Amino acid sequence: MSERIGEGDTLPDFELALPEGGTVTAAQYRGKPLVLFFYPKDDTPGCTTENKDFSALAGAFAAAGVALLGISKDPPKKHAKFIEKHALTAPLASDSETGGLSDALGIWTEKSMYGRTYMGMERTTYLVDAAGKIARVWNKVKVKGHADEVLAAAKG
Repeated sequence: MSERIGEGDTLPDFELALPEGGTVTAAQYRGKPLVLFFYPKDDTPGCTTENKDFSALAGAFAAAGVALLGISKDPPKKHAKFIEKHALTAPLASDSETGGLSDALGIWTEKSMYGRTYMGMERTTYLVDAAGKIARVWNKVKVKGHADEVLAAAKG
């Protein structure tokens, strides 16, 4: 498990698969602020709400000049179904590679539920500045009101 990367650190380079095919890289976002929201799993209640909330504000993020990207370990095809089912407009990418971005950030971590331990995504959001430095981190995110809070911070 990697050490956690936090505020003031440079966002690691990444190349993530997109649901529509192709990839997205960290370099494509240089020069403008970026919000990366990591969530555990497509089509689960909290993750669906979080994605709908960010989608509802996607236009406001764009108007503020802030890029938005939701990331989970789900494969691109599952993302495509999730986007279609819920009419999501916040872009999504897959971090399914072992040793990928969530591993580098230290948020693919050991979790436990009902006495069982397993590896899972810790719901975390990063606000990255135009130079690629992490300006703010929200760890162990509570979904309600989160997208609004991130938008306010991104505008600030």
